[in-house]
Amino acid sequence: MAKTDSTGSTWRYRWAHRQNVRRVSTYRGAETAWRRRDDELRRLRALAADFHGSAAAGAGLPLELATDEVVLWVLPAAQLVEVRHTTVLPAPDLTVAPPSGPLRPRRPDGVRVTDAGMAVLTSRRLVLLGGRGRRDWAYGRMTGLAHDPASPVTLIQVLDRRHTSGLLLPTDAAPDFRFKLTLAFADAIEQRAAVLDQLDELIAEHAQLKPFRPAVNTPGQARLSSFVPGGRRTVAVAAAIALLVPAALVESDPSDPTGGSEVAVAATPSASHTSTRPATPALARRIPTPKPTKSPRPAPSKTQAPRCGAPENPLGYDFCGGTRIRRPATEVCDWFTCVPQFWAGRGYLVQCRDGSVSLAGGGPKACGEHGGVRRTITK
Repeated sequence: MAKTDSTGSTWRYRWAHRQNVRRVSTYRGAETAWRRRDDELRRLRALAADFHGSAAAGAGLPLELATDEVVLWVLPAAQLVEVRHTTVLPAPDLTVAPPSGPLRPRRPDGVRVTDAGMAVLTSRRLVLLGGRGRRDWAYGRMTGLAHDPASPVTLIQVLDRRHTSGLLLPTDAAPDFRFKLTLAFADAIEQRAAVLDQLDELIAEHAQLKPFRPAVNTPGQARLSSFVPGGRRTVAVAAAIALLVPAALVESDPSDPTGGSEVAVAATPSASHTSTRPATPALARRIPTPKPTKSPRPAPSKTQAPRCGAPENPLGYDFCGGTRIRRPATEVCDWFTCVPQFWAGRGYLVQCRDGSVSLAGGGPKACGEHGGVRRTITK
């Protein structure tokens, strides 16, 4: 009779319950991350469609507008920063990159604050109305634009100014400012439709990465290896030791210190007039010790060779190089050791250097907390 606990469930039922709880927890974390990014992309899409200014929005500002110029956005708190020594910044483009993480409220090295005031975004320029004066960056004269990925600093280079300057913004306002500056620049070159198309493409690609609810484990899927501490790894290590130890013993060839077995002839005293009878040649000669024959090494299993070192699995996943896996099977974590928040990944399957498996292959942070990417899992 199977041993049960107080609820009447056998160990197989307990195993299935643990597996289902773990799978549901991983799925919920991945779905939350996916939903957060989806909401952000749709918010940016709506903002890009409705981002229009007016001349009335600039009423009360100490700023003279041109005839066809309108105010798009006003930020009350901003700081003017300057960089004396810098390389050439990349040219302004229309790439939309939703924030991947929070910005840190710090100023990069080599950047100094020279003024503070109000930032005004118009249809023709970016203006800082500071305490020491006004600083303009016309879209038509911009030659370089760069957003710091770790701090809320945006640097700008223009044709009529020698030094690089820009704005240091509050961390909570920097992402929206950067996106609205992209929209304003796109309007200036009549390319807002390109930004909208890019956002539609990002939303469609992200929709394909929506995590699926995992299948439910049943007690019948429980394996005996779940009884062993460490599970399949412990069983695999024990099997490897069981194969390697006999092979090592067979390969070892301990030599006899005497160089072989030799039959000794006892010397018995005899009378002086009687000569000692010589030993029989058959007993006196050295008898060589036969060396043990080496048994051939066990051939590697044919089922393991095609996997190129990958764990045994019924999914056909290996390290041999083939098609990248972007939508793995729901039971992949039963055969591979998945990283925390595995289903939040938006790339392809890779193995990290610590042996765990991640779904963030191709991304800049793939296996970032696990030693980096070791190799790609293929099928």
